Amino acid sequence: MAGDPPRDCTLDLPDDCLEIVFHLLGPDDRKFCSLVCRRWLKVEAHTRRRLALHAQSSLSEVLPSLLARFDAVSSLSLRCDRLSDSIGDDALDLIARSWPSLARIKLRSCRRVTDMGMAALAAGFPSLRSLSVTSCSFGAAGLEAVLQGCPRLENLSIKGLRCLSDPPHQVVRLAAASSALRSICLNELYNGQCFAPLIAGSPNLRTLKIIRCAGEWDSLLKLIAEKVPQIVEIYLEKIQVSDQGLFSLSSCLGLEVFRLVKTPECTDAGVFAIAEKCHRIRKIHIDGWRMNLIGDYGLMAIAKGCPELQELVLIGINPTVQSMEVIASSCRGLERLALCGCETIGDAEVACIATKCTAMRKLCIKGCPVTDRGLEALVEGCPNLVKIKLKRCNRVTRQGLDWLMWGRGTPLAVSSDAMELQESDAGMSENWMLESGNEEEAVSSLAD
Repeated sequence: MAGDPPRDCTLDLPDDCLEIVFHLLGPDDRKFCSLVCRRWLKVEAHTRRRLALHAQSSLSEVLPSLLARFDAVSSLSLRCDRLSDSIGDDALDLIARSWPSLARIKLRSCRRVTDMGMAALAAGFPSLRSLSVTSCSFGAAGLEAVLQGCPRLENLSIKGLRCLSDPPHQVVRLAAASSALRSICLNELYNGQCFAPLIAGSPNLRTLKIIRCAGEWDSLLKLIAEKVPQIVEIYLEKIQVSDQGLFSLSSCLGLEVFRLVKTPECTDAGVFAIAEKCHRIRKIHIDGWRMNLIGDYGLMAIAKGCPELQELVLIGINPTVQSMEVIASSCRGLERLALCGCETIGDAEVACIATKCTAMRKLCIKGCPVTDRGLEALVEGCPNLVKIKLKRCNRVTRQGLDWLMWGRGTPLAVSSDAMELQESDAGMSENWMLESGNEEEAVSSLAD
């Protein structure tokens, strides 16, 4: 009738259809939708699978109502800042009893959680598949409880756990690892070697990351290579490892992803050993820390030994035309290449890439003495190139970038701080410009 308020047509939608719509929305839009009416509030809560909460002690007061509202959560993140008092064992026990189907949980700076809280977590989450812990205060007993109580655990990430004892006797029982473990990440641990029994006792392990952990790792890498030879991905970053450790890892013949970052005792010899035996490698990241211990010899070994290489990231290494030609000729499927802080990468090397890397799709060059002449080679070369990033290449001009963009017959996304600087002066900005950051941030876009 005339004058009646417009009818809400969403009332005709069954809850199942409304749930489908909510699943297509981002986090912010979902929050706004939950404020529309009580029905939408209920449906949105029932469809939420991921939840991130500030894990300050005050959360305990509202936790029961949150647990009752969100009854379908399978992934939970609890984060507290370093200066605040965090939730404790009681809160974790309540969560474990309320959400037994939880599959993923992240704990960050929850310093009041002890071994008892982790035991409650293990008892309440028998289907837990992923656990990530950062800057917490429980110890080996808590980890053991999780490993024993969560037989389906696949991913384990431990960072900054300070309460592990230096003598390994507390952690020996971690050798009774879940056979489901497929990924282990150890980060910023004073005594990460105590996890060696856990790693060696995980027969289905595929990914191992050891990052900024103190101590000597050569002997443990030898043990790991002997016990878990089927490993597929290895990340070694800022740890004490030498060529001896790489010699041991070369027996992992199924290796596909290898990342070696800022390990000053590793040289061409270790890289050669990996490349000589691990012929299935698809991705290699090497940060030589400008030590000049890894160069043409190691890179040519990669080219000859890893014909399936698809992604190569070189930081602080100085390859020459000699090694770049071998890589371009041997690795015909190379699609993503990043060269950062390479003092020897100039126009001749870029021309070599342009001429021979026909499969190249993404190219990142940062802090290299490349000029406009090198960009001219890319106008006709790399026919499959769709994205190029240039940063801190001070001899590249805006005119050279314009010629690169408009000279190719196919669309090419070009981003450079040279363009950013000029357009910033004009009061303009583009959302695809390179942001400032370290070399690893600059090359992370290769996987986009």
